[in-house]
Amino acid sequence: MQFQIFEPDIEVNAPTVYAIIDGVGVFTNLSRRYLGQVGIGTVVDKKLVLDMDGWYSQAAWLQAFENIAKQIGDRVLFNIGYSIPRNAEFPAQVTDIDTAIQSIDIAYHCNHRKNGQPLFDAATGVKRDGIGHYGYARVSPTINEIVCVSHNPYPCAFDRGIYLAMARRFQPTARIVHDDAQECRQHGAETCTYRITW
Repeated sequence: MQFQIFEPDIEVNAPTVYAIIDGVGVFTNLSRRYLGQVGIGTVVDKKLVLDMDGWYSQAAWLQAFENIAKQIGDRVLFNIGYSIPRNAEFPAQVTDIDTAIQSIDIAYHCNHRKNGQPLFDAATGVKRDGIGHYGYARVSPTINEIVCVSHNPYPCAFDRGIYLAMARRFQPTARIVHDDAQECRQHGAETCTYRITW
């Protein structure tokens, strides 16, 4: 189910949070208001300032997403997701569409922490639980299609944007559709399934 944390005390780093500001585009003042309303950032001279080395509550960030969804809509959530790769840290070993999509789950864990500890340890390759996952499954080595199952608290439209942005880094003609034969978090399900083709 979107907007509902999996575990308490999860935090998101500021560059990732900044994606709301970047992804909202012409509504920048609105995005800053949405973040300020949930206690993310500090107001200085009537402007919201993020400590770019800081960490912010995932629950508050999800509340900002929910407010944006209710008042502006899914298209903006998609744009915010599409801006994530410009803002969040991603692994350096991304070389093609497959490694790009696979890297989303690693980046997701790198940019979240619990009790001050990142949810991904680069030295050991271990991902800690608490936030769900971004899935990857290649349909066939000879078919240009990847199936992605998202099991996390973020909005469906947001995840679609992340997947498409990463796919288009290496396949500019990539397209993504929500697999409507599967369940959807917008309707209370735990997962969403997307199909990327090129």
